[in-house]
Amino acid sequence: MTKDVIALTPQMPDIPTLLAGFYAGGPDIGVMSTSNGAVVQLCAPSGQPLVSIEVPVFLQVPGETARLLGPDSSIPGGSIPDSPLWWTEARAVTDVPEAEHLARSFAGRLVTVLAGTTWPAAPITTDVVPLTSDVGAVPSSDTASSGVDVLTDEAAVVIHDRPVVAMTSWLSDTLRTAASTNRALQIVTPNTTRLTLPTRTALRGQPNRWVVQDPECGYYDGLSGAVLHWHNGAFAPAPPSESGIPVAAAFAQPAITGERQLLVSIRTRHPADADLLLGGAIETAWQHLTGAPPAGWSTAEPVNLPWSTRQLTDLARSRAPQPTWLIAIGHPDRPAIATIRVTRTTAGVEEDITLALGYSPQEEPPLDVIEALAQALTSQHNLTSMLTSLRPARRDLTTPPHSEAPPTPVTFTLGADPVSSIGLTHASHPPLNLHPLRLGPISKPALHYLLGDGTEPQSWPVLQQLTTHLKKA
Repeated sequence: MTKDVIALTPQMPDIPTLLAGFYAGGPDIGVMSTSNGAVVQLCAPSGQPLVSIEVPVFLQVPGETARLLGPDSSIPGGSIPDSPLWWTEARAVTDVPEAEHLARSFAGRLVTVLAGTTWPAAPITTDVVPLTSDVGAVPSSDTASSGVDVLTDEAAVVIHDRPVVAMTSWLSDTLRTAASTNRALQIVTPNTTRLTLPTRTALRGQPNRWVVQDPECGYYDGLSGAVLHWHNGAFAPAPPSESGIPVAAAFAQPAITGERQLLVSIRTRHPADADLLLGGAIETAWQHLTGAPPAGWSTAEPVNLPWSTRQLTDLARSRAPQPTWLIAIGHPDRPAIATIRVTRTTAGVEEDITLALGYSPQEEPPLDVIEALAQALTSQHNLTSMLTSLRPARRDLTTPPHSEAPPTPVTFTLGADPVSSIGLTHASHPPLNLHPLRLGPISKPALHYLLGDGTEPQSWPVLQQLTTHLKKA
C-alpha cells in the first residue's frame, strides 16, 4: 500500500525547491528516476524506493482539486485552492515507517517555499527524516518501483485509500503494464471510496476488478457486489451456493435521492485526411447539453489542459496508428465528464465517446435538445450512432461501492452511412411501434428513434428488438 501526499502550490516547483524537497531524508537518501524521467524516487541506501514523486502538473481547469480530493474539510484551513495551480504528487511505501514522514516533509518543503498547501490534512513539516529502520534487510522488489502492492502471475494489486480513485497517469501506466503482461489490475479500497467515470470504465471489463474491503462483509466487487476471496494469485468470486454467486449485503442499493445522470454514447467516423479536426462531436454535444464547450481535456486525471480541439487532434495524430484515449471535463457548476477513444481503422478515423452529465432532484435533464443534437452530429460530424439514456445516480458522476440502477434508454440515432448500408426502407420500418424521424439530407438521411422518457423499463426490450432488426438487413 502507498500513502499519497499532494502539494498544491500557486507557483511551479523549480529545481532549487525540488532539490530542497529531495533532501528531506538527509544525505543518506538516494535519488533515481524512472518512466523516462516522469517519476523521481527517493531511495534508501540499499536502493529500495521509499517515495515516488510525479512530475508537477499545471492545473488550468477549474474545480479539479475539489472534484478529486473531496470536501473542503480535507484541506488545512478549510478551503481547497482552485486552478490555476501546480499539483505535485508523492507516493510513499508503507512497509518502511519513515517513508510516509519523508513524503510529508518533501511536500511540506514545497508548500513552505511556494506558499501552498498539502493534501490530506496534516500539520506541515519540513523536518529531516533520518532512516532508522533496517531498510537494507527489506528486499527491493518490482512492486516497490512500480507502486503495485502485490504482483502475481495473475494480477497487479494496488491498495488505494483516497476518497476518489481517479485515472491518474500513474494508475493508467499501471493498467497498461498489467495488460501487456496478461495480468488483471485489481484496485483495493475502503468501502467509503468512489470511482471517477474514467476509472470505472477501465475496471468494468474482466479481468480488471474493483475490490472493496468492508468490515462486515469482507471483500466484494464494487461494481457487481460479488463476494470475493483470494484464489490462485488474484481476487475472484467466492464459490457459488445453491442460489448462485453470493452478493455482499453492503452492496444493497441505498435509498433513492432523486439525483440523475444523463448518459450519451456517440460514435463518429471521419475520412482520414490532413485537414481533419477531432473533438468537434464532443464539443457540439457539450454545447447543446450545457450551453458551453468542455472546460478541459487530458490523457489522465486530474484534467489539466484548457479545451482545444487543435491540441487534441495533434496528439492523436502523433500517436497514430496507435489508439488515443482522452478525458474531457466540464465546468464545476454543471458536472459533466467524458472519455474519448480515437482509433485509426481501414474505414477512417473513429471516435468512441461516452459522456455523462449529473443533475440534482431540482434539475431537469435537457431531453428536449437531444433531437437537435442528433441533427447537428449528423450534418456536421459524420455520426455513426448515438444512444442516450437516463439513470438514478450521483450528480457528481462518481461511482460508489453499492448497487446502482441501470440506465433506461431514451433515444437511438443511426447515422446516414449505416442507414444507407442497411437500407432506408428496412431501417425505417422496424417490427415495433416506432416511427423514426429522418435527419439530414432527404437523399441520404439518418434515423432518430424515440424509445421513451427515461422512466420506462420496457425501453430496453424495444432497443434490443430494434438493434436485432437492423442487424438482419
